[in-house]
Amino acid sequence: MPKMKTKSSAKKRFKLTASGKVKAGQAGKQHGMIKRTNKQIRNKRGTTVLSECDARVIRKKFMPYG
Repeated sequence: MPKMKTKSSAKKRFKLTASGKVKAGQAGKQHGMIKRTNKQIRNKRGTTVLSECDARVIRKKFMPYG
């Protein structure tokens, strides 16, 4: 049986923590900053841990050896 390939897009967007959780960049920071409050912009810095139901899909389908 051949090995499964990791999706290149997932490789660039997600990182796995040591405990198996999935880290991703915060959503809503690409454009339209004028509409957002300063508090929203501040809180969207850095990364966030995905919810378990989303993380399960990423690990199983997109990053099988992650």
